[in-house]
Amino acid sequence: MESVNGIGGVFFRSNEPSALADWYEQHLGVKKTPESYDEMSWWQEKGPTVFAPFEADTDYFDDSKQWMVNFRVADLDAMVLQLNEAGITVDVAPETYPNGRFAHLTDPEGNRIELWEPAGYDATG
Repeated sequence: MESVNGIGGVFFRSNEPSALADWYEQHLGVKKTPESYDEMSWWQEKGPTVFAPFEADTDYFDDSKQWMVNFRVADLDAMVLQLNEAGITVDVAPETYPNGRFAHLTDPEGNRIELWEPAGYDATG
């Protein structure tokens, strides 16, 4: 079975994206998104990641649901085929970018998901 092999990005709305990106870089060390394909993105250390949907009425975090998760995949075509065979509609971006290929789908609750096959990415690395 094809599966995602990591989180490639988390995208969310902000009233002041530039200032917020500066804050994350200054205080948490999360490097800002590069302004060109010649620059490197922030690389994470290998380690565990928890992916846990919560009950809709949880008080663990606020009610905002304004996010999109980007999952890295090793083989976008194989993942899209597998999802299509399961009856899931996936929109594959027609363009290949310098940083790779992308596709979009939504989960059963309408949350947007982006799949990303990075250019030159070695998932075993």
